[in-house]
Amino acid sequence: MSSSTAEKGGFVAGDSKGEVASSLDNHDTSQGQVDAVSGWRRAFNKAATFGRVELRGIQPIPVEERTDTQFVNVFTIWWCMNANLLPITFGMLGPIYGLGLRDSSLVIIFFTLLTTLLPSYLGTMGPKTGMRQMIQARFSWGRYLVAVPVLFNLATLTGFCVIMAVIGGQCLSAVGNGHLSPTVGIVIVSLLSLFISFSGFKVLHIYERWAWIPAIIAIIIATGTGGKHLHEQVPTEPATAPSVLSFGMIVASYMIPWACLASDFTTYLTPTVSSKRLFVYAYTGLAVPTILLMILGAAIGGAVANVPAWSEGYDANLVGGALAGMLKPAGGFGKFVVVILSFSLLGNIAATSYSVTLNFQLLIPQLIKVPRYVFAVLITIIVIPVSIRASTDFFVNLENFIALIGYWASAFLGVVIVEHLWFRKADCSSYSLDAWNDAKQLPLGVAALAATVLCFGLVVPSMSQVWFTGPIAEKTGDIGFELAFVVSGLLYVPFRTLEKKMSGR
Repeated sequence: MSSSTAEKGGFVAGDSKGEVASSLDNHDTSQGQVDAVSGWRRAFNKAATFGRVELRGIQPIPVEERTDTQFVNVFTIWWCMNANLLPITFGMLGPIYGLGLRDSSLVIIFFTLLTTLLPSYLGTMGPKTGMRQMIQARFSWGRYLVAVPVLFNLATLTGFCVIMAVIGGQCLSAVGNGHLSPTVGIVIVSLLSLFISFSGFKVLHIYERWAWIPAIIAIIIATGTGGKHLHEQVPTEPATAPSVLSFGMIVASYMIPWACLASDFTTYLTPTVSSKRLFVYAYTGLAVPTILLMILGAAIGGAVANVPAWSEGYDANLVGGALAGMLKPAGGFGKFVVVILSFSLLGNIAATSYSVTLNFQLLIPQLIKVPRYVFAVLITIIVIPVSIRASTDFFVNLENFIALIGYWASAFLGVVIVEHLWFRKADCSSYSLDAWNDAKQLPLGVAALAATVLCFGLVVPSMSQVWFTGPIAEKTGDIGFELAFVVSGLLYVPFRTLEKKMSGR
């Protein structure tokens, strides 16, 4: 790779050290400038030359650089991002909504199979357009108003990083028997994830290709060790429609936000790849581990109160403590498995952080000149203190967080899907590489914003949360995310038609 390519923001490979050093020297015209500004630059670029650090930000990937043919990576990255403790944690919320194991399992299966369609489909657009997911959104939301969903997406992805850092930190704390605080565990997990996210797309895919194997083995060991107690479920009342739909919202809120970053992981793939093949890879990589591990989480959540060792661990370290209690019969080896389980979250945190770094540049376009890895460091600095604070009342904070992400993401995706299928006739060539950063060629975005805002006139009465239950939700349960998707899409059709007539674009 030439130094000019490196300066434009591509990958810096380990066999291009001389070229990278040369490009660095060309930046500095005097020794005084070198002394003043090159210290941090050299440190970062040494890391770049050592591995494969991605310097490219939100710029679309040119066709000539979309050469990756490792299509199975789409499956492995989604599989690894979901083959960890996060879906187990979400599954444990089923009993909190008063659902038994059977009912929780049915809700998990149905809502996962339904909502996985969105990220799987949108991921197929990455190779065809060469654009990250939120760059594609500019073709409905416009150059400037896209900042609204980007801001919500930043909050959502950062929130997921916080959740996973807390879970990983609690696991490490449970192993430490009081000698390692959750705070220290959170710091360890966050810093390890930073290293992977820092390196970029290719290192991320290499890591995700293999990291799921020890994670799955550890989960199987934990299930085998504590499985004899999983049948000791707490008795529950028959399921009601409100409880089913409210827990369904939890499952949907886990899956739907992945659609807001789906193309981020496919932009380097060759455009000739079959969309059906990519869809199948993504769908299975997302749905299979999510369903299996959420059901396992529901089983653990329903039994934890009836198993003293699990209950004691849960009271001390929540999810991590419950897993440590499951593995207690295995002694020291069980503690080692808990450590592996905590590290199973690294791939998910790293991949999520990778998309967060891209969203920073979208939110403030002037930051496009700042290398992507700088934002990887920044997000880690943000996540660590927020995670420490969130860990003090984890499940309350988790429920409050989940309550919001499903609604906005569904409304946003309703607009994006209608723009692509109705107005662009599912033609990826209509996403011009020349227009992605030109406000004069992009839509105004007023139609998208209006459809999203107005749909909440029906969404809010359909919400069922701890802090608010709307009049519709009192009778039906939470149907907010379903209405957000449908109503925003329906409203967008006339609004966008009018916008096109008035603006001509």
